[in-house]
Amino acid sequence: MGYAALKYAGIIFDLDGVIVSTDKYHYLAWKQIAGKLGIPFSEEDNNRLRGVSRMESLEIILSLGNRIIPDEEKQKLAEEKNTIYRTMLDELSPASLPPDVTPTLSALRDMGIKTAIGSSSKNAKFILEKIGLTGSFDAISDGTNISRSKPDPEVFTKAAKMLNLQNKDILVVEDALAGIEAAQRGGFDSAGMGDAFTAPNATYHIARIADLLGL
Repeated sequence: MGYAALKYAGIIFDLDGVIVSTDKYHYLAWKQIAGKLGIPFSEEDNNRLRGVSRMESLEIILSLGNRIIPDEEKQKLAEEKNTIYRTMLDELSPASLPPDVTPTLSALRDMGIKTAIGSSSKNAKFILEKIGLTGSFDAISDGTNISRSKPDPEVFTKAAKMLNLQNKDILVVEDALAGIEAAQRGGFDSAGMGDAFTAPNATYHIARIADLLGL
């Protein structure tokens, strides 16, 4: 059985939920902000924020409570959420990684396959540092260099340019439906895992990233 990864010259990984899970920190931080606004906020509500930028996430929360607030207050709340979130991220370490991540990345490197991070998060580099993967990817495209979040494919197309590869030669690995849609819009094949495991528009469906090596 051949490796699916060998069909591609590069692989772009989403970060949150694919390389390491930080969803619980996002949820707890946004729940604090929602509580401050008097808006009920559940884990199901939090799923709507996956792959979405910080300001867009806040807009979704405000819509849940039918709230309209000034832009200046929105900015303060978004910054407050990020401060809470980054404080929680101090708990992250290399031990936070699923056991298959580092061996899979090493195997892909040995195959000569380029790898990149494609994340809407502005904290991507900080998270990679905390989990000990700084320098483990050939390129990082994140919330600091894009103006449109998923399902727009911008974060992936920019990563492809950084890798100097054509979109059609790259596989995107995502756990969010918005990310799978972004890959499709950008002309990338995709592997859906986690919440995107059953995404009908994903090229592959995997339980963990090590499955890339055995498709």
